[in-house]
Amino acid sequence: MTNQTHEWWKKSVVYQIYPKSFNDTNGDGIGDIPGVIEKLDYLNELGIDVIWLSPVYDSPQEDNGYDIRNYRQVDELFGSMEDLEQLLDEVHQRGMKLVMDLVVNHTSDEHPWFVESSKSTDNPYRDYYIWKDGKENGDPPTNWNSVFGGPVWQYDEQTGQYYLHIFAKKQPDLNWENPKLREEVYDMMKFWLDKGVDGFRMDVINFISKDPSYPEGLDGDGSPYFMNGPRIHEFLQEMNKEVLSHYDVMTVGEMPGASPEDARQYTDPENEELNMIFTFEHMDLDSEGDKWNLKPLNLVELKENFEKWQTKLHGSGWNSLYWNNHDQPRIVSRFGDDENYREKSAKMLAICLHMMQGTPYIYQGEEIGMTNARFENLEDYQDIELLNMYEEKKAEGWSHEELMEAIYVKGRDNARTPMQWNDQEHAGFTNGTPWLQVNPAYPEINAEAALQDKNSIFYFYQQLIQLRKEKDIITDGNFELLMREDPVVFAYKRTNGNETLVVLCNFSHQQAGVAEELIQTIQAGTVVISNESKQKNRGVLAPYEGVVYSV
Repeated sequence: MTNQTHEWWKKSVVYQIYPKSFNDTNGDGIGDIPGVIEKLDYLNELGIDVIWLSPVYDSPQEDNGYDIRNYRQVDELFGSMEDLEQLLDEVHQRGMKLVMDLVVNHTSDEHPWFVESSKSTDNPYRDYYIWKDGKENGDPPTNWNSVFGGPVWQYDEQTGQYYLHIFAKKQPDLNWENPKLREEVYDMMKFWLDKGVDGFRMDVINFISKDPSYPEGLDGDGSPYFMNGPRIHEFLQEMNKEVLSHYDVMTVGEMPGASPEDARQYTDPENEELNMIFTFEHMDLDSEGDKWNLKPLNLVELKENFEKWQTKLHGSGWNSLYWNNHDQPRIVSRFGDDENYREKSAKMLAICLHMMQGTPYIYQGEEIGMTNARFENLEDYQDIELLNMYEEKKAEGWSHEELMEAIYVKGRDNARTPMQWNDQEHAGFTNGTPWLQVNPAYPEINAEAALQDKNSIFYFYQQLIQLRKEKDIITDGNFELLMREDPVVFAYKRTNGNETLVVLCNFSHQQAGVAEELIQTIQAGTVVISNESKQKNRGVLAPYEGVVYSV
């Protein structure tokens, strides 16, 4: 059975769980696997098909579990292997699937492979990682900067060489040039798939092939030499041949810096690599240069970006659709209006995304309209990226106020505040002290309140998920951008044979007009879904209105 013949993931909606912040059952302030089991009926009611579980492997937690010490062990923070096996069982009993994170660009420096690798230059594990001599003057091998700030090379006193770490220095990069290392990775993947895991979300998977000449980077930017590297397609095809093609699974590759052309290569079934990738382009449109240099979103740019991905992958590759994940701030605070039109703008943003072609991803709390948290003190934040950035930019002359504003808008901890289950203490997440503060908005914004309100964002997502199952046009139809130059309305058309859907989304807090030539088309159409309760003039969109017409 190949993973191409059963394309169940095309009709699926995925729900991402960041376990640390989801639901804590033992009072230690950290979410756990039994906590996920406890909430499976909630997810089943929402209607999702697949759970993507962020890393629960044994880890020193330098980067919230993306630094793995043992790939075949569950971290006791989250529970036991028995808990995970029970979770798999219970997920499958409810007709859902479970996808795990695969983090194989790097490990923790506490992984036994690295501990061995750093013992001597002739250790059998030396070549599992990337070790280099420094330059003649003793400088690091290249001038590249790490994603989390500082250089990518760490000097090792014992062996007199540097090792590469694109992320934190406790996250050394694996050497994919080594066939023995690749074999170990494939074995580990089979270990999980044989347990019944239904696929993998692959962390920065397009970083695994490096340019073997290790050139200097322009202004310290090494990304051209490790993103989409020279052997990336070869490695992914080998992985597919050795592992993935033997199971009926879903794969999604996190791929910063991948263009639609790259994505087509990665996801075209003919190439036998991955089912879909995560793109980042639409997430970078409200900043310039680095993500902390904020600028207002230009909706025309956002529309054209989605158009590019929708049209270039149609018929060959496949898109993943997301607004939120554990690395992104809350979309309702970012592209919506979380003060005056929180529920309405959250529903509009949901319509805008879920009516496109691709597999939609919902991040925990998105379905109840969770917002960014504006904590008063820097000490209330935990994220390594955010704290490193604060120090660096402070040294460059940024003021504390400017830095806090950037954190309020773009910090990753916005996504990581505990899930808001009810209006009890700590939002019902824990009866201990949460590892990260709960967003103070929880008395109003919580799952219990959402389930009691038939007009809530939760039930709106439920409707959208149902529509995707019922209407093939959402999965198969082609995409045409409408009202291209309009600065506040995102409008597009989906067509499949004789069927047409027109999607209209107002991204502003003012009324907006619909283009003349469209008014006639939609006048006779029927409303498929809308966030407006009352009938009105179809030629005018209310603030943050989202509506879909079948015409």
